[in-house]
Amino acid sequence: MKKKEFVTQDLLSKIYQEDTSAPRKLPPERQLAEEYGVSRFTIRQALEKLVSIGAVRIVQGSGIWINETVRNNPLVYNSITEKRFDQIHYRSLSLRKRRPDSDEQQIFAINDEAFIWEFSRLRYVDNIAVQIETSRMPAQLFSDLTGEIIERSIQQYVLARGYHISHLLTSYRAISVNRDQATLLGCKKGSPAMHIINRGILQGGQVYEISDIVDIDYTCTYLIPHNPDNLRFRQKQR
Repeated sequence: MKKKEFVTQDLLSKIYQEDTSAPRKLPPERQLAEEYGVSRFTIRQALEKLVSIGAVRIVQGSGIWINETVRNNPLVYNSITEKRFDQIHYRSLSLRKRRPDSDEQQIFAINDEAFIWEFSRLRYVDNIAVQIETSRMPAQLFSDLTGEIIERSIQQYVLARGYHISHLLTSYRAISVNRDQATLLGCKKGSPAMHIINRGILQGGQVYEISDIVDIDYTCTYLIPHNPDNLRFRQKQR
């Protein structure tokens, strides 16, 4: 693990170790550099990540303040969500409207006479192509979807339409990229990648999007409460 990643995770761990509602600060950069035996540049990189995921805020002349609200929720961040929107852009590859297959009818709770949008796009982070995303959305909810829209944040588009997002259901599987994927991502065929399947769910239970993603530079960190009920359940299994 790189030093900046170690410092980031260790500081996150310490943020969650003390249970208090009082405002708290991290030590200044110089002190942190001495404690971890690294340069202030490394500390600054770690703090930038903590800021980007909402764990701390840096107030000029005041210090590094911990955002206590982050401790009230599970913390999940990955190599995309830790980036600002101005560090991410998209290139549309395709957009079409078609009839849903049987699985899509089940997922979106629609019949075979309805339509869905299917689109593919490349996601760039810091001007490097890292993801190929193929998504489907019900046309009855998003009649105005265009190529311009899919080159921006889909979640922001959904929220702007007045919908309220409830949950995201995500699964991961390690894969190797094929020839076509390698061409789009500028890597070698057979390079390791993460296959990510997302299902976006609105309040009320309606699925608004299914995304099938191939990512060649994916990392993900979870900080979640211990689940003793699940542990007991697993211990009972034979």
